[in-house]
Amino acid sequence: MAYTTPHLAACAQAIAAAGLRLAARGLTPATSSNFSMRLDDAHAAITISGRDKGALTADDVMVVDMHGHAVGSATRPSAETLLHTHVYQRFAGANAVLHTHSLAQTVASRLYASSGVIRFEGYELQKAIAGHTTHESQLDLPVFPNTQHMPELVEKVDTWIAANKPLYGYLIDGHGIYTWGRDMAEAERHIEAFEFLLNCELDLRKLRS
Repeated sequence: MAYTTPHLAACAQAIAAAGLRLAARGLTPATSSNFSMRLDDAHAAITISGRDKGALTADDVMVVDMHGHAVGSATRPSAETLLHTHVYQRFAGANAVLHTHSLAQTVASRLYASSGVIRFEGYELQKAIAGHTTHESQLDLPVFPNTQHMPELVEKVDTWIAANKPLYGYLIDGHGIYTWGRDMAEAERHIEAFEFLLNCELDLRKLRS
């Protein structure tokens, strides 16, 4: 039976609209990236695999359970669905997850893969990330090794959380960024802020070389 609720329709529209905005900023090349929203404690709405994120409609969104299995549909969800559902299971306040593939995100993930983390300090825009109220703080963005085996990636993210390290987003080496928010607006703000901060770090590396 198909999972249909007014909330699903609203989430599908919000995901499609976010896709159009993010694609317009050059953050979703080709058919990369995936977006989702929590529907309830057991379900999430997520983009269907292989869809052009710059041309999304509500029909390009499907429902999965928290194990990443399709609900009421024969279509295939993103191969990275478990990374989305893991966020919802780990963070009760997370209701939207965004994964994008900008040039800056991908290049930074390669440059900082060996150190495993990018540390932002002294940037005013750190305050755009929920929980940060001053530039006089440290904001760590971990970089995890890439793998096609999603449970392995989930385990690495979970290990970071279990070590009591704050987590507001993460990069995957050679890939892109994952971040989230209490709603789609906050998740998009986080994407925009991290994108700006990563570009700052990359430019500083060029100027110092």
